[in-house]
Amino acid sequence: MSSWLGGLGSGLGQSLGQVGGSLSSITGQLSNFTKDMLLEGVEEVGDAATELQVSNSKLAEVEAAFTAQKSEYDRLKKLHAELEEKLEASEIQIKRQSAEYRTLLQQKDVEISHLKARQSSLQEEVQKLQQSAQSASISPAVLPVVTTSATTTSSSVSSFLPRPPGAHQGFHGDEMDLSDVIWSQQEINRLSTEVTRLEAEVSHWRRMSQASTAAGAGNGDQGEILKLQRTIKELREESSREVDEHQHELAALQDAQRQKLADITRRHREELAEYEERIEELEEQLQSGGSQPSSPLDYPKALDLQKTIRSLEEAAEQREKQLAELTASLEEAQEQQASLQLEKDDAQAENAELLQNYTRLQASVAELQTRVQEQEGKALQKAQLDHEIQGLRKALAAAEKETQRLKNLAESEPKEEVEHADILELNTIIGTLRQEKEILEQEKGVEHSYAEQLEELKAELQRKEKALSNTEEERDTFMSELEELDRQNQEATQHMITVKGQLKETEGEVTRLSAELDTTKDQKRTLQQELETHKEKLSQSAFTLNDLHMGKQQLESTVKELKDKLQRTHDQRKETSREISELKKTLQEREVQLSGAKAEVTRAAETRSEAQGTREVLAEKESELSDLRKELEEMRSSHEKVMSEDYEMKMESRKLKAESQQAMSKVEELSRQVKEGQAALSRTILEKDTRIEALKLEKSQLEGELSHAEKALADHSKQYQQTIEELTRARSMDASALQTEHERAIKLNQEKDMEIAQLKRDMEQMASDHRDTNEMLSITVAGQKQLTDLLQEKDAFMETLKNNATELQQEMDNNISAMSKEGEALRQALEDKDKQLGVMKEENSHLKEEIDRLRDQQSRPQPLAEPRTLDIITELETEITQLKSSRDTLEEEVQTLRRSMEEQQASLLISQQSLQAQQSELEQTTLNYDRLIKSRDEEIARLQQTLDGLSQHQSLADTQRVQGEVILQEDKTQSLNGENGNEKHDLSKVEIEKLVKGIKEKETEISQLNEKNLSLAKQLDQLVVSRDEVGKLSQMVLQKDLEIQALHARVSMGGGGGHSQDVMFLQQQLQNYAVEREQVLAVLNEKTRENSQLRSDYHRIMDIMAGKEAALLKLQQENQRLSSMSDPSGSQEMFRETIQNLSRIIREKDIEIDALTQKCQTLVTVLQSSGGESGGGSGGVSSNQFEELLQERDTLKQQVKKMDEWKQQVITTVKNMQHESAQLQEELIKLQGQVSADSDCSSKLSVDYTRLIQSYEQKERRLGSLSQELAQVQQTISQLTTTKDVLLGKLDSVAQTPELSVAAQASGPSLTAETPSHQGPAPVNHENLQRELQSLRGVLAEREAMIRTLQENNHRLSNSASASESEQRDQADQARQVRERLDALQRSVREKDLLIKTKGDQLSKVSETLRNRENDNEVLKQAVTNLKERALILEMDVKKLKEENELVAARSREKESEFRALQETNMQVSLLLREKEFELSTMSEKAATMEKMLKDKEQGKSGELNQLLNEMRSMQEKAVAFQQERDRVMLALKQKQMETTAVQTELQHVKDKEQRLNLELDRLRNHLLEIEDSYTKEALAAEDRETELRKRVALLEERLATSSSAVENASQQASMQVESLQEQLSGVVKQRDEALLQLRTSQEQVSQYAVSLSNLQMMCILLFMVTVMMQFMKALTLEDKASALQMNLDEANAALESASRLTDQLDLKEEQLEELKTQVDVRQEMLEEAQNKLMNLLNSTEGKVDKVLMRNLFMGYFHTPKNKRAEVVKLMGGVLGLTQDDIERVSMLEEDGRHGVTGWVSSWLGGRGAQSVPTTPLRPTHGQSLNSSFSEMFVKFLEVESTPALPAPKLPVHDIKPLSAPPARRTTSTASNPAAGKCKRAGESNPFLAPRSAAVPLLSAAGAGPGGAGGHLLMKPISDALPTFTPVPVSAEASAGAVLKDLLKQ
Repeated sequence: MSSWLGGLGSGLGQSLGQVGGSLSSITGQLSNFTKDMLLEGVEEVGDAATELQVSNSKLAEVEAAFTAQKSEYDRLKKLHAELEEKLEASEIQIKRQSAEYRTLLQQKDVEISHLKARQSSLQEEVQKLQQSAQSASISPAVLPVVTTSATTTSSSVSSFLPRPPGAHQGFHGDEMDLSDVIWSQQEINRLSTEVTRLEAEVSHWRRMSQASTAAGAGNGDQGEILKLQRTIKELREESSREVDEHQHELAALQDAQRQKLADITRRHREELAEYEERIEELEEQLQSGGSQPSSPLDYPKALDLQKTIRSLEEAAEQREKQLAELTASLEEAQEQQASLQLEKDDAQAENAELLQNYTRLQASVAELQTRVQEQEGKALQKAQLDHEIQGLRKALAAAEKETQRLKNLAESEPKEEVEHADILELNTIIGTLRQEKEILEQEKGVEHSYAEQLEELKAELQRKEKALSNTEEERDTFMSELEELDRQNQEATQHMITVKGQLKETEGEVTRLSAELDTTKDQKRTLQQELETHKEKLSQSAFTLNDLHMGKQQLESTVKELKDKLQRTHDQRKETSREISELKKTLQEREVQLSGAKAEVTRAAETRSEAQGTREVLAEKESELSDLRKELEEMRSSHEKVMSEDYEMKMESRKLKAESQQAMSKVEELSRQVKEGQAALSRTILEKDTRIEALKLEKSQLEGELSHAEKALADHSKQYQQTIEELTRARSMDASALQTEHERAIKLNQEKDMEIAQLKRDMEQMASDHRDTNEMLSITVAGQKQLTDLLQEKDAFMETLKNNATELQQEMDNNISAMSKEGEALRQALEDKDKQLGVMKEENSHLKEEIDRLRDQQSRPQPLAEPRTLDIITELETEITQLKSSRDTLEEEVQTLRRSMEEQQASLLISQQSLQAQQSELEQTTLNYDRLIKSRDEEIARLQQTLDGLSQHQSLADTQRVQGEVILQEDKTQSLNGENGNEKHDLSKVEIEKLVKGIKEKETEISQLNEKNLSLAKQLDQLVVSRDEVGKLSQMVLQKDLEIQALHARVSMGGGGGHSQDVMFLQQQLQNYAVEREQVLAVLNEKTRENSQLRSDYHRIMDIMAGKEAALLKLQQENQRLSSMSDPSGSQEMFRETIQNLSRIIREKDIEIDALTQKCQTLVTVLQSSGGESGGGSGGVSSNQFEELLQERDTLKQQVKKMDEWKQQVITTVKNMQHESAQLQEELIKLQGQVSADSDCSSKLSVDYTRLIQSYEQKERRLGSLSQELAQVQQTISQLTTTKDVLLGKLDSVAQTPELSVAAQASGPSLTAETPSHQGPAPVNHENLQRELQSLRGVLAEREAMIRTLQENNHRLSNSASASESEQRDQADQARQVRERLDALQRSVREKDLLIKTKGDQLSKVSETLRNRENDNEVLKQAVTNLKERALILEMDVKKLKEENELVAARSREKESEFRALQETNMQVSLLLREKEFELSTMSEKAATMEKMLKDKEQGKSGELNQLLNEMRSMQEKAVAFQQERDRVMLALKQKQMETTAVQTELQHVKDKEQRLNLELDRLRNHLLEIEDSYTKEALAAEDRETELRKRVALLEERLATSSSAVENASQQASMQVESLQEQLSGVVKQRDEALLQLRTSQEQVSQYAVSLSNLQMMCILLFMVTVMMQFMKALTLEDKASALQMNLDEANAALESASRLTDQLDLKEEQLEELKTQVDVRQEMLEEAQNKLMNLLNSTEGKVDKVLMRNLFMGYFHTPKNKRAEVVKLMGGVLGLTQDDIERVSMLEEDGRHGVTGWVSSWLGGRGAQSVPTTPLRPTHGQSLNSSFSEMFVKFLEVESTPALPAPKLPVHDIKPLSAPPARRTTSTASNPAAGKCKRAGESNPFLAPRSAAVPLLSAAGAGPGGAGGHLLMKPISDALPTFTPVPVSAEASAGAVLKDLLKQ
């Protein structure tokens, strides 16, 4: 993996280097372009128009090329996106296939490992068999077999050994690729699954949190569950931490024990060495003493020596005992460690049980809490559960504290290494962390407190189980839900634990990807902006060229005009000077005053002409000739004026002075204009000739005019001569003034000459400036040419990019097809391999079964067969090992061949010709070798045949000895069945034969597989090199030779030793194993070949990807270069360069620090080497120095930590800036969305406005249709009026006949006696009345039809009114909706304004944050400077360290010198000791000689002997002293050695510390470098983002400005629209209100019409009943009705007036509605009149007497008692409508009739045909007595029915209530007729009067009182309380009596 990354890095580096080179070349081209632009010569274009055309054409070409480039760029973008999608799809396919292949490979590896294990076990068994066979066979012939087998194996091994692999030429790190890729892919897959799981759990927990917030009650339980899970997690962490601490302590103890053991062993060895030296010295002394003859003096010495030796031996034994004890203690410590490990494992198991119990406890606690919530009544259980929960919570609180402490400890660990690592390092760290996590989860605590907690928890569990046994039946229902909840909680907690790190990583990746996306988007935007700026620049350059050409032409024209003017002025001046000179010549004779006056006049004229010319030059520059002519005319006129008036000359002189001053100012203005116009002088070169010719013509004309002027001047001079005399008199006083003015004019002329000279110089300067501008224009033209060249180059580059893209796409397609083919081939190969593996498994199972059988046979007593089977097994094992080694070598060869295949694939095309030649040679060599191999195989076959024969002989001889050996067996059941009883011998023979056959088959298979192996080896080696093939073939031949030799040896051995059968078995097994090996090798070769092909394809794809990435990087860098070219400030590049320089300096310093640390290490080693030899005095100094060094290192560490903290702060600030920038981007996007929403709202407003207008037009159309319907109604009303007139005429004719009958009735009572005479005309009247009644009935039928049509029209009107009301309601609803929409839009506009304000504030905040970012950047720059200073400080510290190291080196040298001195003194002391020992030996020899001498001279020399003995004693004492001194010296040396060892250990510790510190320093350096690199990258990214954000902010500010202006315009437009809509709405609302009022009134009228129609129907029936009784009162009723008609007419008039007032009060503008109202009123009046007429007709025509009714009335009168008949008469009169006089007359007749009945009856029957209502007596309901009749009750019913019910409507408009409101009760009054009012009660009204117009409210200020008449009964609704009768249709034929009978029956 690392090599693959290295390859990627190298590829990226090369591509970046190429991009850098291209950038440098582009910058060089730009610099050359600018130089050429500045240094290019002037190339003037002759014509500006042609130049413009050329530039325009070039611009058009450039724009066309740009559009083509843009289209090509878009197309390439699309292609790139498609290719990326294809690449991603192919990568996904490759990943999937690689994952499948990896899983298959892992399975195969597992199976191979299993096979290896089985093979090794088989080999071990074979070796055991061989060893047993070797031990059993005593014959010496076994050795050659072994040697031959060894030689064959070695040869086979050598044949299959690979050649040493050379340097790999292909892709980097092929050896590590596959495993790394597999591992990384597995890790990625696992991480992706974990991420998905974490996301699922996060969503689950979000749902849970929402549910918990919604639930409220169950929050406590979930919180406690979460707390418990946290405590579990913390306990796990604490246990893992404590396990780590225990491990650390164990490691420290082990280190201390090792050190102690090392010290003890070293000391023991040193003491042993010392004792051995002592013993040697003593032995030497003993030997020297033993050579001499023993004496009684030497005996005690020997004893002493023996004692010392024994003591030394005892001490040695004690030391050995101590050593043994120490070893025992070591073993005990190891056992303790093992026991601790066991305890740890037990504790882990207990912890696992504790966790399980804990989970159970959690479940039980949750269940208990649920039960507590559900069953609060159970107090005892609740108390127990509360106690238990409190105990658990305490334990959990303690556990939480411990876990918090562990968390703090875990958080205190350094986190810096993870932050800035790469993705691979992160992956590895994640893997290690996960492994640690798994280990920690597996290892759960060591301490005894957990065991105690376990016991407590177990006790609590038991208690809880006892307590919960009662509630288990109820709990079982909730168990499943609780378990699911617990599982979800556990999963969620694990998820929440693992989610944080992964979320951080994913967030980091997401932010990085988003940053990359933003950068790419910004790059795209910048590219587009740059293209637009280039377009604008090109257009601007074209416009500037046009402007320059136009300006040039204008300047040339102005220059020419100015030159013309100057020439004109010069000519004029010359002409005037000529005139002056001529005048002087003519006036020389005259006086000085006249000459001065004349010169003055001429000069004044000149100045005047010049002033006027300058004025007109300012006014009109083009019309100079006309101006000059006018000036000449003015000069003439001035001369005439001078001649005419002297006084005017004075005034003109004064005016000329003023004009001269004005001319001076104008000349100055002219000079300024000339200066301004000098810039355009050079453009007038082409037009000079034409202008000069025109000037010549003008000059000639001017000369002619001047000649005329001279003539005129001569004439004037003559006139002047005449007037001079007069002028001299007048101007004698003004001569001095004229002279002064003349001098002033001369001065003015001189100044003008100077100004003209200056103007000429300025003209020259302008010409030079014009040349410069021409040069600049030529340079710009050249620059445009170069730009076009650059664009052409870019076009070519784009075409090459297109071609490359197409080629890449083709390559991708080819690669994908090849990969698919290779995948199919791989699948087939894998299927073949699976089959082969199944075969191998079956063979292995067979082998296992045979081995089991062999073991069973070995376990039986078989003394003869055991050695052979053992020998076979050992040989098989050796052969298996050989096969293993050969397989390993073959695998290595396969790997090498894969490499060589990859190399050869690259060089195949080159070496094809050489391969053909080599193949021809190879064919010859292979033919030769094939012949050799065939001959060898034939020899092998012959030898095998001989071996078979020998084996048959041997088997015939050894059948009694051998009892079966089985290696291979197909049927297990046969072997098991055949092993019983007496059949063992026969079975062993059969099995031996089977084995022989199997071995032969295996040998044939081995030979075949060998041939296959050779062919495969040839095919593989042909691809590599022919020489290798030849060498391998030669090796194969040698191997065959060795096999032949081995077979020969075995044949000889089989003949000699008698073990040929075993050899045969072994050979056959060898061949079988070789066959299997060949199969495995073939499978492996196929596998490796396919893998190599896959890998090569993968590398090719990766190379293609690298190339694409390099191309993308090139494009991005070019874009960045263009963007950097676009902004002139190179501050970013300078900043990057400074940061790069800083990083380079820091790296150099790190290198120096590394060198210094190496020097320090060397010095420390020198010190350690010298410290071992130095004395103890110098140890303290070195330790102090090292302590100082360590303190300095600690200070350096603290500084480095501070630096790291500061850098982390910087990184956090940069990250915060990134987050804030992302937030700003989001806010800006929101602003854009809101602006778009505002535009949408405005569009919706416009749409609603159009809809309102359309609805308004529809309403107007409906009003028009209503007006048409009104016209139709008016037509029907007119028809009704015509019918009314006809009816009125008939009524008038009918009204005359009742009057006659009334008269007859009046005369009836007096003429009672004349009844027979009057009986004749009465029938005639009856007949007439009957005829009239019939005709009136026909008219009534017609009127009923008309009434029906009117009812239908009324229904239609009501429907139309309801429709109009619904439409108006719809209008009102629409108006409300429009209002609401307008309000909402206003609110939205206000909100948008507020949003704009807020966004402006946010933008200001953003700008402030950007300023803060700039300040932060400055702070970061300061921090960089601080880093530099710290680096300098570090350099100073390094120098100090160097000096201290030099001091340490000097001290170490001094110590070395001291140590050497000590060594020299030690050597001198040892030399002295040796000399003393030598002297001792010499003295002992001398003593011996002296003893001999003494023995010789026994007697005479005793004194000398004594002296000699004394000398001997003294010498011995000296020797003892010397020995003591030597012991002291030895002790001192030992002390020195101890001190040196201590110093060495201290030095070792110091060295270890230094190494650790160096490692930490290296790590910190690397970390610093990484931080600096990341900081630089982040700073650069932050700067890029700042620039991009500023651009975006500028763009958004512009957009905001435009959007705010657009919003303001839209808001203004919307406000205008809103105002107009409001005005329209107000109008519409007014119209709606008026229409509603009209509708309500019309609806009330319609309802009243319906009620009146229903009342009409009812009252028609009643009228049919009453008509018979009303005949005798016709005249009176007609009079009453006439008066009622008059009143109704008055009321109608009043109603019309009030209606007009109402319409005037409501609205004068609504004429249509008022017309409707008035028309409805008229219609109603007409209807009422028609109803009245119908009533009159009914009353007048229906005069028929109903006999039954009359009989009932008559009988009712006579059935009443006499004292109450007067009341009955009154009631009958009230019913019949009689007046009070008639009732009095009837009462008088009653009084008279008491004397006789005939009077009243005769008078009653005399012709008054009114009848009473027939009344049948009912049950008395009132306060009357039982004698009240039905007629009275019926009369009362009619009276109650006739009382009006509806109230009068109120007058004001605002009081008109809707139709649903109940009407108020209206007070009624009696009729205005006095005669009728007398007979009526207070609360009644006549029910048969014509009804008042109910349509128009009549209550005004005059008629609202009690005197006003109430509404008629027909216009009132029928009350619900009264009994209603169903209307009975009455035909003309039916009589009123029948109707009354029907009614009374009902």
